Amino acid sequence: MNSAGRLSDWSKTLAVYWQPGARSMLFLGFSAGLPLLLVFGTLSRWLREADIDRSTIGFLSWVALAYGFKWVWAPLVDRLKLPWLSEKLGRRRGWMLLAQLSIITGLCGLAFSDPRDGLQGFVMLALMVAFSSATQDIAIDAYRIERAAVRLQGVMAANYMIGYRIAMIVSGGGALGIAQLASPSETGYHLGAWMVTYLAMAALMLVGVATVLLIQEPDVQPNPVTLEREAAVDRMIERQSWLPGVLRHFSEWFYGAVISPFADFIGRYRWHAVLILALIATYRISDVVLGVISQVFYVDLGFTKGEVAVIANVLGIVMTLLGAVLGGVLVTRLGVMRILFLGGVLAAATNLLFAWLAGVGHDLAMLTLVIVADNLSAGLATSAFVAYLSSLTNVSYSATQYALFSSIMLLLPKFIGGFSGVMVDGLGYVNFFLITTAIGIPVLILIFLAMRYLPARELPNHEPGSDTS
Repeated sequence: MNSAGRLSDWSKTLAVYWQPGARSMLFLGFSAGLPLLLVFGTLSRWLREADIDRSTIGFLSWVALAYGFKWVWAPLVDRLKLPWLSEKLGRRRGWMLLAQLSIITGLCGLAFSDPRDGLQGFVMLALMVAFSSATQDIAIDAYRIERAAVRLQGVMAANYMIGYRIAMIVSGGGALGIAQLASPSETGYHLGAWMVTYLAMAALMLVGVATVLLIQEPDVQPNPVTLEREAAVDRMIERQSWLPGVLRHFSEWFYGAVISPFADFIGRYRWHAVLILALIATYRISDVVLGVISQVFYVDLGFTKGEVAVIANVLGIVMTLLGAVLGGVLVTRLGVMRILFLGGVLAAATNLLFAWLAGVGHDLAMLTLVIVADNLSAGLATSAFVAYLSSLTNVSYSATQYALFSSIMLLLPKFIGGFSGVMVDGLGYVNFFLITTAIGIPVLILIFLAMRYLPARELPNHEPGSDTS
């Protein structure tokens, strides 16, 4: 192929990013990404300025475990119709809107709270935001999977990541910038500044509300195999005439909503499901465990809110966006598994740079280098990983199965991350970052085994020619 042909080929690949279905993921990604740092990194900064100790902040990061347990209520999001909302908007859009309104309520509650006066109530509000945000993720992930074939999931994931990371710029660097501007002085604790910040973040959730009201509900038809399996279960339950009618109907719903998604996954992959789940559970472990303590690390090295906002949040997230776009293009052209392995290598290796920074101390040039490398690799790895998870999902159970996968992805890393403050207190930052690098090595072995035995496959209920229009 000549150079003009290759250029045209790449232009067509990049043009997919602006098709209607892919375009909507920019704004849904923004809505999904905005709450995360507000109950994680930015919240950690608020708590540290309020003189909450490192160990307590580390344990309070377990609020984010709501994202790790969302598979528990995902069957409700998959099958339960909400009064009025489901009728007017559809099951995916209805659940998105309900979750977004709950997030706005929780953020406003945090804005009018002070962690020094009542930490328990403060944590409950943060948990409300995390729970609602996880519910929104369930509905958005299902919408994304149902909107496009797996060959385009890398593009959908990249656009989602772009919106998500722009939101993280806003809720990270933007939030710190607002808090800085609203503070009467550079140092000290100023509750009013954090109140203004969290009210502003609540208002920005209206972007997601507007998007949900404008997009269309995806129209997905289950495949014949899934329909036949569900019909056989219905016939079996109906034959249990000794059961009261209400109990029979509940049994039918429970099997379809809760049992079938997991039975379908095990039935398709059998013993290979263990390998898949092990890979999912550990792929992000290096990044997530480090991320729990990163904002505290910046405070302890003496970086100001302004420095962190510009370098760690704004520049870092811009690099994540570039990594996400690069990952989406590479997945489309080279396949999921190769980029998944590359992302795993980079995610573990870049943690060594944090150990180097810990030894150097307060150095803006070094911080910039670390942030650029770490976030570029994180964006690439996440695009590949989301595409891989989507390839494992049956769209008849998209909300439940993807929620299971994404929950498993976070559960172990978030749990271990809760001990990060204790680990740093006992071992120091350098040894802590070396450990986060080492725990990424077994992940590479799992990816190699998955490449050998479990190549990514098309979504079971999507035609290869589906697009995002």
